Amino acid sequence: MALTEWRTFVTVCRLGSLSAAAAELGYTQSAVSRQIAGLERQLGVALMERHARGVRPTPAGEVFRHHALAALNEVDRALRAVRDVRDGALSRPLAVGATPSLAAGIVPAAIRRLLDTAGPIHWSLLPGLSAPLHDRVIAGDLDVAVVTDAPPGLPNDPRVERRFLGMDEMVVVLPVDHPWAGHGRVHIEALADQTWVEDNDGSAALLRRHAARAGVTARIDLTAADLPGKLALVATGHAIALIPGALTCALRNDTTTVALVDPPARGIYAITPRRDPHPSAVPLIDQLATAFDSPCPARAAHRPAETDAHPAGPALRDA
Repeated sequence: MALTEWRTFVTVCRLGSLSAAAAELGYTQSAVSRQIAGLERQLGVALMERHARGVRPTPAGEVFRHHALAALNEVDRALRAVRDVRDGALSRPLAVGATPSLAAGIVPAAIRRLLDTAGPIHWSLLPGLSAPLHDRVIAGDLDVAVVTDAPPGLPNDPRVERRFLGMDEMVVVLPVDHPWAGHGRVHIEALADQTWVEDNDGSAALLRRHAARAGVTARIDLTAADLPGKLALVATGHAIALIPGALTCALRNDTTTVALVDPPARGIYAITPRRDPHPSAVPLIDQLATAFDSPCPARAAHRPAETDAHPAGPALRDA
């Protein structure tokens, strides 16, 4: 498949019009139509459908658009890297991976501090779960991955270096008008009958283990596709959820957190390949370690008082 056709398809999807895409790309409308038709022949499925005000991707077209856009972004980065080498600029970008909660705040902040101290560096950030990120470090796709030992844990692989950054206590995220919002540390028994939502097996396992130690069962009745979806269900009052404490640096304003008594926790690690490490990897990891030594201001704003709340609920605590 020609990348020209991929770019044309993505542009048509963005603009919702064959004629507008033709004008932006400098083609005739018939040339744009031929490129889309050529893609559809190669894939054996319709990618676009007409509607009253133009065109839009079919369900198959939307799936292809998502992957085509990611591929084209990678191509553009590759072209920029080659031009940088030609122009004498830094030849090796720093590829960083992080779990979604860490990619939402702590890791970008650490990269910012690295750039402020070390000067301009070409870099990229890929969110993902710990196991796939570990595999991408081994494959050479990532120079640094910031991962956790949440279930199923991290493998002991001699091909990577692992540096412990700190422990991250899990907290419960609630809608701001939830009855437990603003209270101190809560025993899990007080929340066990709530509707919980989870977005990955590791977090769900931590919640189930914590509840089981207290002799209760957490009702995980809802499943979200990802972390933003999980927080959206909490914010709109559908459920509560267990989240990493590190995420409170980047929580949306319509949610808040409450701490648990004897909370579950996960270890945070930075992993790098043993062979040919990136020269900026260690300075970045140093910045990450500093971040875990001192909580960020945003996290403190969501931190409840240290008074324990017991299973009988808010009325007993206020009595």
